[in-house]
Amino acid sequence: MRLTKFEHAALLIEQSGKKLFIDPGMFTTAITDAVNTAAVVITHEHPDHWTPEQLRRILEASPTAVVYGPEGVVNAVREADASIAVTRVDPGDAVEAGPFSLRFSGGRHAVIHSSIPVVDNVGVLVNDVLYYPGDSWAVPEGVEVDVLAVPAGAPWLKIAEAIDYVLEVKPKRSFPTHEMVLSTAGKNMAGDRIRWATEQGGGEFFPLQPGDALDL
Repeated sequence: MRLTKFEHAALLIEQSGKKLFIDPGMFTTAITDAVNTAAVVITHEHPDHWTPEQLRRILEASPTAVVYGPEGVVNAVREADASIAVTRVDPGDAVEAGPFSLRFSGGRHAVIHSSIPVVDNVGVLVNDVLYYPGDSWAVPEGVEVDVLAVPAGAPWLKIAEAIDYVLEVKPKRSFPTHEMVLSTAGKNMAGDRIRWATEQGGGEFFPLQPGDALDL
């Protein structure tokens, strides 16, 4: 299984000739190579994690691909483009999509501010190897996380929270995600803190940049 990091929160996972996209949003370069996509996971409805244009490009290349997301995503996508079907998933659900086993957890987006509604959010565990929490600090229950995608910068995020999250999960490997809102200096500072936290649990940090890949 191979992971490729795209800009911001988007990931591509490839296994047995099939593709899984996670959160291709407005800060992510247009998806152009989506042939053989089995599934798309959208963790929540905010546009930095999905756009109708990104979904259309993927589904035009792979019409049988299944799009998964929580109720808020189902409603948001229906409102934006009723021709795109989204299969609802909730925390505790598990589905099989081609060679990908997907287990969902969490339930709610991290709080940005009391004036901003808290939306649905699911984290996803892929093939019991890669865990991506979306915009939350949800910890998958009963799982030793091999590879953890760690949010590094966001309006809802303090670096102290990211550090504590990594210390709690104790992944064997980690890499930063959700960092397009940071400058280069900010990315480096966040990466140093995530590296430190990962190493406290005996893990290894990978400072992946857009286009970098990691064998899982």
